[in-house]
Amino acid sequence: MGVKEDIHAQIVGGLAGAEFPIATPEELLAAFPNGAETTCKSGDVEIKAGDAGQVLTADDFPFKSAKDVADVIVERAGL
Repeated sequence: MGVKEDIHAQIVGGLAGAEFPIATPEELLAAFPNGAETTCKSGDVEIKAGDAGQVLTADDFPFKSAKDVADVIVERAGL
């Protein structure tokens, strides 16, 4: 599994218990197990949930599933 797929799977896993739709960045951070400090790692790549604000925009919300969140973050992070 490559870095992109690994990070994607970790984001989806981190949001496994979340209630969707998620309408705001604050709701998204609250949905992660450790909030903004939730960290996904693969090799030398490390992404914190709190960093998502750098790649997400208001137009991305609401998110309908964990896969949607992971798709957008991984794509925009350039992994």
